[in-house]
Amino acid sequence: MIQKIKGTMDILPEETPLWRHIEGIMREEAEKYGFGEIRTPTFENTELFVRGVGDTTDVVQKEMYTFADREENRSISLRPEGTASVARAIIENGKFSDPMPLKYYYIISCFRHEKPQAGRSREFYQFGTEMFGSQSPASDATSIALANSVLKRLGLTNVKLHLNSIGCKECRPAYRAALVEYFTAHKECLCDTCKTRLEKNPLRLLDCKSPECKKIASGAPKTVDHLCEKCNSNFDTLGKALSAMNIDYEIDTNIVRGLDYYTGTVFEFIAEGIGAQSTVCGGGRYDGLVSSLGGPELSGIGFGMGITRLILALREMGLDNVEAKKPVVYIASLGERAMVKGLEITERLRSLGHFAECDVVGRSLKAQMKYANKIGAAYTLIIGDSEVDAGVAQLRDMQSGEQREVALDSFVI
Repeated sequence: MIQKIKGTMDILPEETPLWRHIEGIMREEAEKYGFGEIRTPTFENTELFVRGVGDTTDVVQKEMYTFADREENRSISLRPEGTASVARAIIENGKFSDPMPLKYYYIISCFRHEKPQAGRSREFYQFGTEMFGSQSPASDATSIALANSVLKRLGLTNVKLHLNSIGCKECRPAYRAALVEYFTAHKECLCDTCKTRLEKNPLRLLDCKSPECKKIASGAPKTVDHLCEKCNSNFDTLGKALSAMNIDYEIDTNIVRGLDYYTGTVFEFIAEGIGAQSTVCGGGRYDGLVSSLGGPELSGIGFGMGITRLILALREMGLDNVEAKKPVVYIASLGERAMVKGLEITERLRSLGHFAECDVVGRSLKAQMKYANKIGAAYTLIIGDSEVDAGVAQLRDMQSGEQREVALDSFVI
C-alpha cells in the first residue's frame, strides 16, 4: 500500500468543516481590517528565500525542499513561508506605486523538512497578513489587533500576547556586540549549533531550545536595553496603543523570531496547554526586506498563524466540534422509474440552493431510511413507481416522524 509522505496529512471530509470554519473567520476578519487576498506560487527561485529569509537561518540551511529545475539551469524551492513571496510579488508587479499602505492576506500551504510532531508537520497550513508602506507604530498595533481579533472570534481565551523589539539597523550592531561578548564567555557550554550562530547570527542564540543554552540565554543582555531613541519611542507608543485597544500583553525579551528579515517589533501569541509547539501566531516588522530583494525602501509588518496549532488549541478548550452541513431532504426511491424521478427532484432542489440527497447505490428501503437518519437529513421523501404514477408521495419529518402528502412535480422545500 502506498502511504502519504511522512510529515504530511490527509484532511478528511469529517474534518474540513472545522478547517472551513477557521478559514472563514480569518477571511472575514482580514477583510474587515481592509486586507485583500493575494495568491502566490507554491515554489519560487531558491535565491528569493536565501536573500529574503536569510542564509544563516535554520529554514534555509536545514529545512527547505530545494531541487533543480529540469528545463532550466536553476534551483527552485517549495515555499517555507509566505512573506518573501509577497514581497517579490509587490516588486515584480510594481505595486509600490499604489496608494499606501498595501494590505494583503493569504491562506497557504508551506513546506519545511522538520521532525514531525504535534503541531509541526512538513507540509503545514498558514494564515498570514502583510502590510507595507507604514513605519508608524499604528501599523504594528493594527496587525496585532487583527491577529487578536481572529483568536477572540475563535473563542481562544488561553492565548497570551508576548511582545519585544529587536531594534533597527542603527541600534542592532551595538546589541549584537553585547551578545557576542556575553556568549563568548560561555562558548564552551553552548551546543554546536549555537557555536556556529555565535559567529554568523548571534541573535538566534536567544531562541535555542537546548536546556543548557536556554539557561545561559536567560542572563544575556536584553534587546530593550539597547534600543535607539526612535525604536524605544516606537515600542513605547505601541504599548500605549495596545492598552488603549484593550489588548493585554507582556514584554518577553527572549522573542527574536527565526527569520533574518525581522527588525523592530516582534511578537507571538502563545497558547497554554497544547504542548511544545505552543506559538499559534508569530510576526513582526521587516523594514528592509523589500529593498534587500531589489525593490525600493518599503517598510513592512505582518504575521503568520498556523492552522494546525490553532486546531490543537481549540481542541484543548473543547471548541473543535463544528458539524458538517446536513441535507434538508433525502429522497428514497424504489424502482427504476422512481429512481429517475428522485434524481429529477433532487436536481430541482439543488438548483434552488438546497442541500438534497438521493439514493445512487440501489439500497433497500430499510437501508435508505437508516442512511437518511445517519447523514442527518431533516426530511425524507419516499418514492416508489406507484407514487410516480399517482404524482404524490409522503414527506416524513425525521425528527418528529410526522408525514404530509406532497405533489411530486411541484415539490419544493
